[in-house]
Amino acid sequence: MLYFARGTATDTLTEDDLRTGLFSALDQIGARQRVLVVPPDFTRYHSHAGVLTKLIYDYFGDRLTDVLPALGTHTPMTPAQIATMYAGVPTELFRVHNWRTGITTVGEVPGEFVRDVSGGAVDFPWPAQVANLIWTGGYDLILSVGQVVPHEVVGMANYNKNIFVGCGGQEGINKSHFVGAAYGMERMMGRADTPVRRILNYASDHFTPHLPIVYVHTVVGRDADGKLRVRGLFVSDDASGFEQAAALAQQVNFEMLEAPLQKVVVYLDPDEFKSTWLGNKSIYRTRMAMADDGELIVLAPGLREFGEDPEIDRLIRKYGYRGTPATLAAVAANAELRANLSAAAHLIHGSSEGRFRITYCPGQLSQAEIESVNFRYADLKQMTQRYDPARLKDGWNTVQGKPIFYIANPALGLWAYRGRFQD
Repeated sequence: MLYFARGTATDTLTEDDLRTGLFSALDQIGARQRVLVVPPDFTRYHSHAGVLTKLIYDYFGDRLTDVLPALGTHTPMTPAQIATMYAGVPTELFRVHNWRTGITTVGEVPGEFVRDVSGGAVDFPWPAQVANLIWTGGYDLILSVGQVVPHEVVGMANYNKNIFVGCGGQEGINKSHFVGAAYGMERMMGRADTPVRRILNYASDHFTPHLPIVYVHTVVGRDADGKLRVRGLFVSDDASGFEQAAALAQQVNFEMLEAPLQKVVVYLDPDEFKSTWLGNKSIYRTRMAMADDGELIVLAPGLREFGEDPEIDRLIRKYGYRGTPATLAAVAANAELRANLSAAAHLIHGSSEGRFRITYCPGQLSQAEIESVNFRYADLKQMTQRYDPARLKDGWNTVQGKPIFYIANPALGLWAYRGRFQD
């Protein structure tokens, strides 16, 4: 059922608008006594999930008993991050999802189905895994809150990805990432209907239809002045809200270009991006726009590690971003990669396949570390002086007499050259 839907590419929803729409939906849902909120972590700070979670707390009060950020493989939120993103929500309500131990396998998507929807790219069953708190918590309402935006693993972020991946388990996360990588991320990004989404939908339909999950989706974009605006709010207990949000996100967050980009500069906010696991959104979201032999320059003042998880960090350092053939060969030859397929998928996603150059300018990693994983290195101070984020605007700029394309936050969009985009 669709409880609330509002949004266009030119809409600007204020906090009052969000309150009105959300409360209208909650009134229709009816009285609830034990409520769980599943919002994103700090890596989705701009989603407005913080505001919405505070509004949910205002509505339910002590009937909101738990908040479980959908960490996936990310590091737990710090008290400072919780206080910043979820101001006004009691910190004692927050729980930490453990993707290795805190999960229940609730069913298995058949291997034949996975093989069919992936076009034969993979051939294995997929375990539907969810956080113990979701499965056994005894809630009469679970509110999954988040932003719909183009995504490298599933096509469009959120909806049931928040449950099965954000609050999923090691095997389910690993295999879902690998399905997308094997199928081809450029065939999926910016699309609502993808092989990974069909697998998640199968799991929703067959294993969790009894769970009282309601999805609260935002769509966020930048206006002409570069300021973030909430363009839409969609609340439903089925796919209808997600589908409308995804259609709007395709308008708001997807920039189709008439020519490939020779030089792109991406800035990674140090509060949001501390690893290449997250920072490689600079690669994922621009790869379809990059010209052959072009250069992607990543200004990463907060970069201090490769993987947010220690084991994944070790694997990235060991195998590096060396392209699909080398990564698949490493998977075939090494049990440790076969046991961590999300890491293998990430290594594929983070390579340019030799087509364009990737230059990282890290704040807290050495030149040797950057070059060891097959990226180029440049000094952050020097490159920030040349490409000053305080002076650049999103889109085209001229620096030292030459055109460059600047992106202030790659997590908010997707860029593609029309001649390379695969329908």
